[in-house]
Amino acid sequence: MKPGDILPQTAPERFFADPRLPFVEGRFSRQSSRTFKLHMHPCLSVGVAVDGEISYQVGKEHYLLQPGGLALINPETLHACNQQDAKPRSYGMLYLQTDWCAALQQSLWQVSAFVPVSTSLLEDRPLYAHYLRTLDILMAEDHLLEKEQRLIELMEAVFLRACVPAPPARPLPARIGQLKQLLAEDLAEDLSLARLSARLGLNGCTLIRQFKEATGMTPHAFRMNCRIHHARKLLQQGRDIGATALECGFFDQSHFHRHFKAMTTVTPREYQVNFMQ
Repeated sequence: MKPGDILPQTAPERFFADPRLPFVEGRFSRQSSRTFKLHMHPCLSVGVAVDGEISYQVGKEHYLLQPGGLALINPETLHACNQQDAKPRSYGMLYLQTDWCAALQQSLWQVSAFVPVSTSLLEDRPLYAHYLRTLDILMAEDHLLEKEQRLIELMEAVFLRACVPAPPARPLPARIGQLKQLLAEDLAEDLSLARLSARLGLNGCTLIRQFKEATGMTPHAFRMNCRIHHARKLLQQGRDIGATALECGFFDQSHFHRHFKAMTTVTPREYQVNFMQ
């Protein structure tokens, strides 16, 4: 059985989570031709192609994902995944909180922080089949313990194949870490470069250049990703779309609609209607 067999044929997009398992979210898209712009997630992303091929970019590298392989994208890494040769594709995605991943890795190795994956494409047929079974269970009305156990078994196998448990060679500069924290706060506020540079004691042009070198994106693009991530959480709770737009710092629903769809390929309404818990 493939993921999606348990979903209604009228639902080409499905988003899911279990409030008892707050560290994982998922998505299954059937025969989709929608395209993503470059974006990032604050969590680890693990995806598979079920039908068709997916051309995806991680940083400056390009990959081709086919059935039988797993796409692995580290947290806060610029990426985009789209169909190959304009043909529709079906795919599944899991989004896993970094803290949960780090705790799991600490049960495998003597590490104090999350260990990033060292590859963006893992071709492994048995692991791919394991992913599909896990995705089906997460989306079904199965017992909580089975869901969590299956997910732990899957990610243990992924980490053992894709991680080198060593600290990063270059820690993130302190000012960049501070700026990321500022950009993720008070999302309704329209921040200015002058205010940010004054808070951090750094020239605004230097700040933008160093931030882009460290993250691959501008401070504005990073803040927009934070806004969309927070908006998804509010929409999952059934919050009004207009109120969500304002709380996340968008000028109006049209502005919100445009940016939300660019990063998720669906509208806020589609996301909310097709989200299942």
